[in-house]
Amino acid sequence: MSRLQVVSGKGGTGKTTVAAALALALATEGKRALLVEVEGRQGIAQLFETEALPYEERKIAVAPGGGEVYALAIDAERALLDYLQMFYKLGSAGRALKKLGAIDFATTVAPGVRDVLLTGKACEAVRRKDRNGRFAYDYVVMDAPPTGRITRFLNVNDEVAGLAKVGPIHNQAQAVMRVLKSRETAVHLVTLLEEMPVQETADGIAELRAARLPVGRVVVNMVRPQVLDATDLERVGSTSRTALARSLSGAGLGGARRGGHAERLVDPLLAQAAEYGERYALEQEQRAVLTDLGLPLDELPLLAEGMDLAGLYELAAELRKQGIA
Repeated sequence: MSRLQVVSGKGGTGKTTVAAALALALATEGKRALLVEVEGRQGIAQLFETEALPYEERKIAVAPGGGEVYALAIDAERALLDYLQMFYKLGSAGRALKKLGAIDFATTVAPGVRDVLLTGKACEAVRRKDRNGRFAYDYVVMDAPPTGRITRFLNVNDEVAGLAKVGPIHNQAQAVMRVLKSRETAVHLVTLLEEMPVQETADGIAELRAARLPVGRVVVNMVRPQVLDATDLERVGSTSRTALARSLSGAGLGGARRGGHAERLVDPLLAQAAEYGERYALEQEQRAVLTDLGLPLDELPLLAEGMDLAGLYELAAELRKQGIA
């Protein structure tokens, strides 16, 4: 099992929710997982119903079996200050640079450097060990940028190549890439059974593979329950309106006489079945596209009551059941 689990996906697919559920799933049975946020949206804090995350690792949940989930919202400016202190021992001079706006300039004008800082902080957590030589965290889960930006974000070595060919920044980028392109890392993509997210997922996987970044699994999120299968839909389509009205009447839904309550239900039910049939066909088509990608495919249900903390634990249990954790 890879120790750095990167979760990406098209906006609106629920990648942050999947990342949070994955951290919970990995932390079961006494494990420790660090859930990392790099986009500054505080989505993790909202999911776990806690206050905004500071720039420090904070325990936010206990997993089944006594495991622990910690969370960290990485701030590029603070990470750069840490970097300046680590490599140049600037200390208060680094804080003075921040007041002058130099830190903001560096992280805004040089996005490659910003990505090195963000990914570097996560990779540092992967490599960190305690005094006894054990890893501080069994797993690190990164809620990463969307699919359209994930390859560029992770491929920081290429990003900084034109900025620093030697020196600490270059060495840091190389160290980060050694982790990101190793067996320690797996990049999972979250999608929906809809054409645009599926296509973006396929494109993202192709880009990751071209960059030789390790692709993990595809997680299909918010899957609606299957009410009717292809055989049921065919049967509905071949049933006459009269027979359907008679069946409704037999089920106690009004008389079968013309204009009766059962007959008035026929057209709405047939329309609903047709709508469901169209969606079912589309979802089956998109599921086939995902299957052809040749990656493990996991599906998470659409929670009827919406997403809350209990739902997060439910999704974590489902991920463990399907073998992703």
